[in-house]
Amino acid sequence: MAHLYYGSDARPVEIPDHVLAHVKVVTATKLRRGESFMLSWRHPGDAPEGRTSLWIQPSIPLRFVFDKAEPEALDQEYLRTLANEATSSRGIVLEWDEPAVVVPAGEAQLTAVAA
Repeated sequence: MAHLYYGSDARPVEIPDHVLAHVKVVTATKLRRGESFMLSWRHPGDAPEGRTSLWIQPSIPLRFVFDKAEPEALDQEYLRTLANEATSSRGIVLEWDEPAVVVPAGEAQLTAVAA
């Protein structure tokens, strides 16, 4: 699972690597253009029912951390779908088989990578 860190919250959201890889490309494109958008997903099965939505904008810190060293292969159709959703008033709504998991504070680990 990959981790999405947003804003000042130290707790990442776990999202499958292949899903977050596509979100990263669309997000980078939108933010490079100075465009903001909504990103939403359903809460995991063991959490209270509901969903989370983030307003993604250039001034809020954002970090993508992937479990795999090699980049995911990107599906051009999925990228187009996410890009179209990002321009809509609804924004991107993520759906996948595994639930999103917010890692409790203190359990997230940072790994330094030598350049």
